[in-house]
Amino acid sequence: MDIGRTALTDGQTVMVNGRRLLVTVSARRKRLGLTVERDASLTLRVPPDCELGRAEEFVRQSEAWIADKLRLREEHRPAHPVRSFRDGESFFYLGREYRLLLVDESDAAPVRLVAGRLRLDAAIAGNPRQARREVVAWYRRAGLRWAQGRLQPWGARMEVPEPDVAVRDVGNRWGTYRAGVGERGQMALHWAVFQLPAHLVDYVIAHELAHARVSGHGADYWALLRRAIPDCEQRKAELDDLGRRLWLGETPALR
Repeated sequence: MDIGRTALTDGQTVMVNGRRLLVTVSARRKRLGLTVERDASLTLRVPPDCELGRAEEFVRQSEAWIADKLRLREEHRPAHPVRSFRDGESFFYLGREYRLLLVDESDAAPVRLVAGRLRLDAAIAGNPRQARREVVAWYRRAGLRWAQGRLQPWGARMEVPEPDVAVRDVGNRWGTYRAGVGERGQMALHWAVFQLPAHLVDYVIAHELAHARVSGHGADYWALLRRAIPDCEQRKAELDDLGRRLWLGETPALR
C-alpha cells in the first residue's frame, strides 16, 4: 500500500519536517491551507480526499512561510495578565476599563455592570474558581447580547445569511464559523474578545462571517473582507497586538 496516497481524515495529526500538524477537512475547501494558532501550533486545512503525499509536499513548500510566522509569533509572545477578584481590580468590556466592586447582594445576579463598576458578590469572590466561572459567564451573556445586534449589519454588507451565534471558550482562536450546522451555519466567538474595543470585535465577527462565502484565507477571502472593512489589515494588526494581552481567565490561585 502506498502510504502517500492515503486520504487524510479530520482530526488526524501528521508529522512533516519535524513539525506536528493538526488536520481539518472541509467539504467547502478546494485548496490546502495552513494556520499558525495563538499557541504556535499548526493546523493544516485540506479538502476531502486529500492524500498524505500532496499534503506533505504542500507543507514542505510552505516551510519558509511557516518559519516566518513562527518567528513573528515568538517576537510577539503572549503576555496575558492575571486577575484577582478584589476591590479595584481592572476588567475590560468593549475596550473600556471597569473596576471591580465587591458587594453583599446575595439576592442579585452574581456579576453585574452598574454605574461604571463591575459588581461581584463578595461571598463568591472568596472562591476564586467560582468567581472566575461567574465573571466568564457574565462576559458570555453580555457578549452574546452585543454580538446578536451586530450580525445583521455585517451579514447584509457581505450578502451572507445571519448565522446562529454562541459565545464560549473556543481555544486558540478568537472565533470560528461552521457551514451546514443548522439552517444558517454556526458562529462561535471567544468570550475574551469582548474585552476588545468594539471595532475589533466587529472585525472578528466580519472575519468569521466572510467564511460563509469563502473558505480559507486566500486572495478571494481577503478581497471580500476588504470590501466590507477597507482597513481590515490595520484592524488585524491591532487585534494581534491587543489580543496577546487579553485576560483569558488566569488568576493567582489558579495558575
